[in-house]
Amino acid sequence: MTDNNLPGPGQPTPQPGPQSGQPGQPQQPPPYQPAAPQPGSNQPAQQPPAKGKVRQQQAGMTKPRQATVAEQRARAAALKAQQERFAAESAAFEKKRKTRKRLLIGGGVTVGVIALVAIWYAAASPKNVTAQCTDSNNVIVDDDYCDQSYYSSHGGYSSGGFIYIGGSSYRYNYGGSGAVGQKVTGGSYTIPKGANVSTKSGTSVQRGGFGVSSGSSSSGG
Repeated sequence: MTDNNLPGPGQPTPQPGPQSGQPGQPQQPPPYQPAAPQPGSNQPAQQPPAKGKVRQQQAGMTKPRQATVAEQRARAAALKAQQERFAAESAAFEKKRKTRKRLLIGGGVTVGVIALVAIWYAAASPKNVTAQCTDSNNVIVDDDYCDQSYYSSHGGYSSGGFIYIGGSSYRYNYGGSGAVGQKVTGGSYTIPKGANVSTKSGTSVQRGGFGVSSGSSSSGG
């Protein structure tokens, strides 16, 4: 029996390959390669594909893109935060201004009260006046002649601001100056009201001042 698929004399032996209807690798066509231009040909060379371009926006001509909902919400939140920050800064500034004003007013009141107290204290503080005993010729004598314990023990007495011992009279000069044996200079023979009056030897003639009653440990005019 003769096989019809066998090659005849002088024919090449067929190579085994994928049969139709059976699985196998598909045949891939070779990659495309453009034909190189022949010398002297007018055919232009193939250009690479052009890339995308960014169009310039011109004011008044280019229509702006409408903001999205998320962008609108973000802008509204930023505007609200800015307004709240401005309101907080304004409130803090106003609070500082009011506090400073109260401090200035309080400081002024304090200064006024201190000044008033100082004036009252100066008025309430009695003056210190020195009394000197003088005779009928306004000559300064020893303070004992005007001292109550002295003239009482020597048979003297006081009347109308004068002190009488024997045939001589004495009285206090208030605020004058001078030494024993000299005529007194300045001063007054009327005792000053509200003043602390004492002699050079330390005898208190009168204690004065607000709330302190005047008194005398020895008589004087």
